[in-house]
Amino acid sequence: MRSEVDGRAVARAPEELVPFAYDLPADLIAQEPALERADARLMLVARGSLDPAARDAQIRDLPGLLRRGDLLVVNRSRVLAARLLGQRVPGGGESEILLVAPRTEGRDAARAVWRALGRPARRLEAGRRLRVGEFELEILARDGPWLDVAFPRDVDVHAVLARYGEVPLPPYIHRDAGATEADRVRYQTVFAREPGSVAAPTAGLHLTSEILAELGESGVGIAEIVLHVGPATFLAALPGRTPTELEPEPYRIPAQARTAIAATQARGGRVVAVGTTTTRALESAAAVGWPEGWQSTQLLISPGHTFRVVAGLLTNFHLPGTSLLALVAAFAGTGCCQEAYAAAVRRRYRFYSSGDAMLILCCCGGRSSGRVC
Repeated sequence: MRSEVDGRAVARAPEELVPFAYDLPADLIAQEPALERADARLMLVARGSLDPAARDAQIRDLPGLLRRGDLLVVNRSRVLAARLLGQRVPGGGESEILLVAPRTEGRDAARAVWRALGRPARRLEAGRRLRVGEFELEILARDGPWLDVAFPRDVDVHAVLARYGEVPLPPYIHRDAGATEADRVRYQTVFAREPGSVAAPTAGLHLTSEILAELGESGVGIAEIVLHVGPATFLAALPGRTPTELEPEPYRIPAQARTAIAATQARGGRVVAVGTTTTRALESAAAVGWPEGWQSTQLLISPGHTFRVVAGLLTNFHLPGTSLLALVAAFAGTGCCQEAYAAAVRRRYRFYSSGDAMLILCCCGGRSSGRVC
């Protein structure tokens, strides 16, 4: 939630979700990522308090900031080109839909049905059709902001998205002509392999294959999990929704990752989550005994949460009024988080999905070396 005051984006947050707001100059909302992924700035934050001596760094410094025996956990979900633009039938007006997840329960298996969001919402009632290229999509039902959208029989949805879909960039990233080919590349992590997200796990966007290789050479393990990002990250801030509800998101913790996490904890290493999506997946799995296979989570982590797994967090700077900032405040401590965001504005860090990052770790006496450990 933001409003403009004298050229500043004044960010307001519901008291129930995140107990602070901050004033953000509009020019600090990143419209493009850093020229190279590893060029992004990295603020080092000691969990529980902002250490004034903690230095600014870059993402490329990450291998020197973690310890041998730590485990870095990443989310390998891939962003779908899930934004479809089309013409309403009848009527001919322009509309767009954002596909969120398959919804085929009780439907004809030959006709793919997806849960979706759309606009203009008042024009997308049940029975309306939307022409996208040579295809006509049908709106079967509407429930509040949600649509059930059916594709023609025997049509490959992913082929339609590959041909006509756009990467669903966040609304604060402005593109006059829509997402570009560069956005298709940079709005994916280098380890993205399993399609299913409608928004990128943005902390992972900074990492490169070279950084991951260097981490491995320094004795830091790498584990991969999957959480397909739905609209939960922004729906919690919509008017009329309570800050305690999130839309369910599917996740899976592979056996190899579960084994690596258990081994890391047994030897006293730290599990460092790359992003809020990874954190939610790990904390959700731990709460229910590390089940195998696909699971679903609606976990909202807010101040007061007891972390069972995550001992370090790499994360971007987030909008207030969202579950993302609530999670960061829960992990770092609300006061620490507030101090860190104030420092980030002073030091002119770049905010939100295409911006810079912070690394939040426990401080264990390594200050003489300039390290947050």
